[in-house]
Amino acid sequence: MPKGNNDGFFNLVFEVVKLIPKGRVTSYGAIANYLGSAKSSRMVGWAMNSTHNLPDKIPAHRVVNRNGLLTGKVHFSHIDMMQKLLEAEGLTIENDQIKDFKSFFWDPTNELSI
Repeated sequence: MPKGNNDGFFNLVFEVVKLIPKGRVTSYGAIANYLGSAKSSRMVGWAMNSTHNLPDKIPAHRVVNRNGLLTGKVHFSHIDMMQKLLEAEGLTIENDQIKDFKSFFWDPTNELSI
């Protein structure tokens, strides 16, 4: 993670992620775009990686890459935890990718007002 104070940006990311409905997913880039930082999807990933240190429950398992791949799965307590959480919400995962990703995609820019 880069040095500096990212708390403000990370907190904005967390607030968006808390709004993702169960059974839906979004991407790092979609969150970055919604927050007006379209080129900051990597920072959204860093924010998701930091959620395991937070007292509040952030549903980080609902954030995937732009193709629906579970690229963040290595940051969970168990390598298959992200997949199990998504499957518990009704999604099907094949080869670390959400099947029918577009039908489960939640775009904060379309779903939320700024």
